[in-house]
Amino acid sequence: MKRDQKSVRRESPRSDEPRKRQRSHETRSVSSEPAPGLIFGVLPVLEALRSNSRRIQKLVIAEGIRAHRLLEVFELAREHHIVIDRISRDRLERIVGHDVNHQGVIAFSAAADYVSADEILDSIKGAALLVLLDGVEDPRNLGAILRTVECAGADGVFLPERRAVGLNETVAKSSAGAIEHVRVAKVTNLNRLIDDLKSQSIWVVGTSGDADMNYSDWDWTQPSALVLGSEGSGLHRLVAENCDALVKIPMYGRIESLNVSVAAGVVLFEARRQREQKGSK
Repeated sequence: MKRDQKSVRRESPRSDEPRKRQRSHETRSVSSEPAPGLIFGVLPVLEALRSNSRRIQKLVIAEGIRAHRLLEVFELAREHHIVIDRISRDRLERIVGHDVNHQGVIAFSAAADYVSADEILDSIKGAALLVLLDGVEDPRNLGAILRTVECAGADGVFLPERRAVGLNETVAKSSAGAIEHVRVAKVTNLNRLIDDLKSQSIWVVGTSGDADMNYSDWDWTQPSALVLGSEGSGLHRLVAENCDALVKIPMYGRIESLNVSVAAGVVLFEARRQREQKGSK
């Protein structure tokens, strides 16, 4: 969130050559293996869509593949609002490996199930405390945010479908298990979601280094949705304009912003502090 982020053993050249050849061979063999979370081939991708579409983050289709083979794939993707990218066959093979029978189709599978936005909203008990992420792209940041959300007892997290990281294996690892407990929904349009939250009397509060109000001055005992921007540019202009209020975390050093996951922790635990204090009175 930017605006609101001794000794060296010498060996002869002859003895070193086999080591170099061995390392290069190992590198080639590792790079030919498909990455975790990838499903490839028409039938495996189709079965994944049929059985558990919530886990499919996006599809990648090679340019030039015959469309009639993928009619049901396209239909299921549209039905479940799954993004489809078309790329060259060379780019696709760099993702999945050159020795894999991918048939021009691969799917990126999430490390955990997504839920619907309504499922998060229907699960809220008491004053809502939600987190909206406007384009967070680093999986380690998302994992750390999920861990913070779980520890702070927030109700759920909303991610945009495009230009944002999804629930991949790195996110799962970085969350230290929190990914299994936090409800995460993907939404097509973050601004439309913000309007829906407002209609349900949930205050939408964005973070920005240009804000006049400190984060601790907002009344977080109200039903609130915290909006955090991307690592590089913060909130998009329309998202910032659509928020009910903007708050900042004051900086006292030479660096102008906190990491987005740290900012999430600062604000969420202030919200929790205020709610605990109100409950004790």
